Amino acid sequence: MSSIQRYHVGPRMSEIVVHNNTVYMAGQIAESLEKDTRGQTEEALAAVDRMLAEVGSDKTKILTVTIYLPDVMNEYDAMNAAWTEWVAPGHTPARTTVEARLADPRYRVELTVIAAL
Repeated sequence: MSSIQRYHVGPRMSEIVVHNNTVYMAGQIAESLEKDTRGQTEEALAAVDRMLAEVGSDKTKILTVTIYLPDVMNEYDAMNAAWTEWVAPGHTPARTTVEARLADPRYRVELTVIAAL
């Protein structure tokens, strides 16, 4: 039986769960909510890098990403500009971008990630 490791465990969720050499990451947002979509995307992606490193993985091992934007039509290009600079060439994951109302109206982007170890 394989074990389940949980990181940054809170009362409602864990930030990271590792099971069977797979990393499941809770939604990542920017810390600086006054930034625009590109700036918030850059911060959220940096958080993904830190969290993957914490469990011994990195962005070249990302399997899939779901990106949530509150206004896809107006924020897609800014998010993609940050994404394109960040993603590892030749290691692009499966990706979905959806429009969603986020928990705080100041959030411009939220990312959920599944990666291999």
